[in-house]
Amino acid sequence: MKAKFIYIALLGIILCSSCKDYFDLNENPNLVQDPPINAMLTTATQKAALNMQQFGLITSYYTQYLANPSASGAADTYQVTDDSEEWNDVYYAMADLYDMIQKADSTDAFHHAGAGRILMAYQLGLVADVWGRAPFSQAFYANDILTPAYDSEDALYSESLQLIDRGIADLRKTGVTSELDETSDLMHHGDVSAWIKTAYGLRARLLNKLSKKSSYDPTAVLAALDSSYQSTDDESSMNTFLGINPWAQIARNNANNLLGGWLSDNFVNHLNGATYGFEDPRIAKITDKTINGNYVGTRNGQGNVGGPNTVHDECYISTNSPLTAEAAPLVIMTYAELKFVEAEAALRVGNNNRAYEAYLAGIQAHMDKLGVAVSDRDAYLQNRTVAVGAANLSLELIFKEKYVVTYLNPEAWNDMRRNDYQYKDFRLPLNAYLNNFIRRVAYPADERGRNSSNVPADEPLDTPLWWDQP
Repeated sequence: MKAKFIYIALLGIILCSSCKDYFDLNENPNLVQDPPINAMLTTATQKAALNMQQFGLITSYYTQYLANPSASGAADTYQVTDDSEEWNDVYYAMADLYDMIQKADSTDAFHHAGAGRILMAYQLGLVADVWGRAPFSQAFYANDILTPAYDSEDALYSESLQLIDRGIADLRKTGVTSELDETSDLMHHGDVSAWIKTAYGLRARLLNKLSKKSSYDPTAVLAALDSSYQSTDDESSMNTFLGINPWAQIARNNANNLLGGWLSDNFVNHLNGATYGFEDPRIAKITDKTINGNYVGTRNGQGNVGGPNTVHDECYISTNSPLTAEAAPLVIMTYAELKFVEAEAALRVGNNNRAYEAYLAGIQAHMDKLGVAVSDRDAYLQNRTVAVGAANLSLELIFKEKYVVTYLNPEAWNDMRRNDYQYKDFRLPLNAYLNNFIRRVAYPADERGRNSSNVPADEPLDTPLWWDQP
């Protein structure tokens, strides 16, 4: 498809040769210049899931799911990193979505327009939650604007909500000229009702993100959840890859000494009993034991200790896990996660009974999805530090359990910042470049090179984003 947006075209000028070739191909007259809308849907659904994984790889060092096997790794220690690839990929995806939405609007393909707006809202949120201010309102103009202005963080947030609301309205329309194709829709396989549930789940996420703001409305969060996922069967998942699941590729590379995917000692200790005094049975469904028969993580900023890198004396992302196996789907948002959103919102509104039921349901749903044995699941749920009763439920417990459920998902970093990193035994990395926990990421080099007049001035990486402050 021919690139029609000047800002997106400029990305290709500065990118690596593989991406530059993509724009060379766009000029090939043998390519389809007006692709079918269901083909555009395939691209859109796949890119959204892959971008979620890429952003999860950025944020998982900050949430200490992962740790760098090298001492003083840049992401581990809060150094400035260059995430140009992730920035460029998400803007390519949003350009494709803009094209799809325009085509859908002009042909009354309302359901495609709705799905497109939902995916646009999600990926715009990825950008805003990592960098803060970003181009959007001027980013996709076909003429004149070569260096688009940056929209404010609150404007991007409002835009995401509006996209979701309009997307829901589109999905509810009848008389469409083209239905979502079952095989082209890599997330919900043409199920319009499932798209609507995903939209409401994303809406609940967005509304709940404002928990530090005076405008926070937990009742609105709960109302959105009532129209969202009712079981794990409703989840949006994508498992169509050129090769294998990208998390599994990291695990495979690590096994072949291209090191990566090492689990942080914080996350491993969260599960293995070191932090809470008893083992969470999900650990065996997330990673593999070391050669010593135990679960050991790597301290962020410290790198490999003990045996050589080739010795399996620490834990890694595992291809044996249903979450990161070679054919495992990428899931943007899960039913279990939304039960914890419900638990938090219900607790904040004073409905402890609903909060406690959702809290327990979230744990159970996640364990069932991972295939934890019923006896192990029930023993965990009956542990006195988990089964505390509705009157004793706390935000600390909700965030503690949600942290396990959002493993490798970029949404976990939003939670961690909202909760001010207040997790038991959570520590700054060794040799951290900041005195406080990281709150944002520096703008990438590619963007600084092409849009320097608009890129915001550098801010310390421990400066909270708009929604991360009262």
